[in-house]
Amino acid sequence: MLEDRSPEFQAFMVGVHERADWLAAQSRSVEGIRQVMDDFIGVLPLPDGVTVEPVDCDGVSAEWVDAPISISARVVLYIHGGCFISGSPGVVRECCARLAIAAESRVLSIDYRLAPEHPFPAALDDATTCYRWLLDSGYQPDNIVIVGESAGGGLTFSTLLKCRELSLPMPAGGVPISPWVDMEVQFGDSLSRNEGIDMAPVEPLRIGAAAYAVDEDRCHPLLSPLYADLSGLPPLLIQVGTSEVLLDEGVEIAKRAHAAGCDVTLEEWEDMIHVWHWYAVAYPEAQQAIDAMGRWIIEHTQAESH
Repeated sequence: MLEDRSPEFQAFMVGVHERADWLAAQSRSVEGIRQVMDDFIGVLPLPDGVTVEPVDCDGVSAEWVDAPISISARVVLYIHGGCFISGSPGVVRECCARLAIAAESRVLSIDYRLAPEHPFPAALDDATTCYRWLLDSGYQPDNIVIVGESAGGGLTFSTLLKCRELSLPMPAGGVPISPWVDMEVQFGDSLSRNEGIDMAPVEPLRIGAAAYAVDEDRCHPLLSPLYADLSGLPPLLIQVGTSEVLLDEGVEIAKRAHAAGCDVTLEEWEDMIHVWHWYAVAYPEAQQAIDAMGRWIIEHTQAESH
């Protein structure tokens, strides 16, 4: 029940519902969705001591996010969300900074190409390129974890599947957050049950799917990992909120990955909305989820912690 959550979260949700009509109006076009995402850039100050450094990963722009506590051998490859049509490392920088602290890790946040200018498989190719770049740079796969939220959560699965296809060494794990894994935008009752409760409307998913998939079969396993053979993937931590529209997708892909023999930890966070992690400055449940993610990453990598 919402009244069991922190007062800060309850107050945040009041603000979400007050802005629901504005957000729905902004979410009816690629330009509007991009503006909503870009409004996050630079708004939140970074924790003390965190540094950000641009880097070129074999032609893919990215940035290193490091905290004083970051261990140089441990890397989180972070794939932002945004329905494949919006978002950037700048949007998720503050969240990545918190993750760098929680996981005692460097974070490589990638700026993959966006649709509709760059449809499938551009985003996947860029994510795979960045993973190869990490390996070529000397980072050991057992000290790399791929993390992504929303569309980036789907790309986390797709990148792992592509690594398997290319016979690349698997990373230590994957952490899909609120993953979008069905490009048909049809799976599960939560799409309708939680719309109006969640901060994220469903319409941007449909716009993003049309822009990224174009004429491809939307059940293609690298577009919609929900329909992929998930065997052979590394350990997974999947975090979903029970109030988000993509809840059922996250729960179902966890079940299918487990059935395929994967080591899967599914965390269902009561009353949380889509990618609630972004709002750690506003309420404690977001920081708690990031901390849980950090502990899992430390436990599943080989680098020694402080």
